[in-house]
Amino acid sequence: MALAKLSSTDSPRELAAVSAEAPLDPRREGGFSLLEVLVASTIMAVALTTLAQLFVMSTNANTGAKTTTYAAVLAQQKMEQLRGLAWGFDTLGLPVTDISTDISVVPEQAIGGTGLAPGGSLGQNVRGYCDFLDKNGVSLGTGTTPIPGAVYIRRWTVEPLPTNPNNTIVLQVLVTRWRNRGTADTQTGTGRQPDEARMISVKTRKAT
Repeated sequence: MALAKLSSTDSPRELAAVSAEAPLDPRREGGFSLLEVLVASTIMAVALTTLAQLFVMSTNANTGAKTTTYAAVLAQQKMEQLRGLAWGFDTLGLPVTDISTDISVVPEQAIGGTGLAPGGSLGQNVRGYCDFLDKNGVSLGTGTTPIPGAVYIRRWTVEPLPTNPNNTIVLQVLVTRWRNRGTADTQTGTGRQPDEARMISVKTRKAT
């Protein structure tokens, strides 16, 4: 049906009547189509999945950083103990070496240990050159087999420096969680894995 032609002289009542007879334009109706809802839902699902993955990655990174930092603190404690043992010369110029202090127990004992005697291993548990610690970092003792309740294993070595074996030693400390280290645990060499701490220091004889 053709629309009536309006003029400026038409009254408001006539204009209202004509508007009521005009059909509605479907394009002007509100709401969303099913396709639009599906697209929006897909975009939201992808975004939430990505955010979840980022959250997991962030949590793992924070946990790893915390474990590594704690392991470094435990390694530093043992390194300070090793560096505090006697390694120098007496008043006559003779070498003095502490080879008896036991630092594998807490508190350390003046006898019964290995002190700075060359030996130890970072790739296996050697009595006198390792100790086991609980989750709070409390030493549970030494041995070749982890003690029940142990969470961390702390190993150290004392090696003469090849170029000056009589006066200089190399100290190494490794702190790792109690786990299977796979190929990283060998008698000849030891690699550092994630969440572990390894420290190296050199100690030279000095006059006392």
